[in-house]
Amino acid sequence: MLPFLDGLRDINFFSVLVRMLAAVFCSAVIGLERSIKNRPAGFRTHILVCVGAATASLTGHYLYLVTRLPTDMTRIGAQVITGLGFIGAGTIIVTRRHTVKGLTTAAGLWATGVIGLAVGSGFYEGAVIGTILVLIAELFFTDIGKKIRSTPEFSALINYENKQSLDHALRYIKDRDITITALQVSSANDSGEYVYSALVRLRPNSNLQPAQLMDEVRDMTGILGADVVKVKDKRIAE
Repeated sequence: MLPFLDGLRDINFFSVLVRMLAAVFCSAVIGLERSIKNRPAGFRTHILVCVGAATASLTGHYLYLVTRLPTDMTRIGAQVITGLGFIGAGTIIVTRRHTVKGLTTAAGLWATGVIGLAVGSGFYEGAVIGTILVLIAELFFTDIGKKIRSTPEFSALINYENKQSLDHALRYIKDRDITITALQVSSANDSGEYVYSALVRLRPNSNLQPAQLMDEVRDMTGILGADVVKVKDKRIAE
């Protein structure tokens, strides 16, 4: 720890003022970046979250150190972290294309709240380092994240004769390094005979042509048909 900051770790008017101003500064820097990118939670929201968290942390320290009440000074801060989850959830949306947006903003709000707790407790070094790292992640890691390409998921409709045929097909798909993210099975009585079908959501972990995979599955014993389909049902699309 930095020795010249030791005088600001006590609970007095000057140290409280410094901590509040530090909370405003750290959160303003993070919130400004979000506002420039026109995100749901921007400049003011980050300041309010950080100042509120710092006040909660200071209140816990005040009750324990000044009023000498028999209380746990970390309890209020712990409740702040829980409450930040509800605030962050409000920034997360699912678009019509079933893509999730707002996760970075929600994580940034949570991190800003924790930075506020650090400032309120007098841990200035951790708050400053945390602010710098959050900024680095939001400013510079965005381009790196875009360069990491992931193979898009697709849905497949598989018609089969019995459960063993489906199990064999799904095992074959997994052996091809493909993750099954969702499965929806249905059956229908067609002219006295049951027809079974499975709607499967697949995520390839390597370069794979969906049409080629369906051709391979279609040639398996007990498989009546296998095709790539477009799905509008959110339960299988997500």
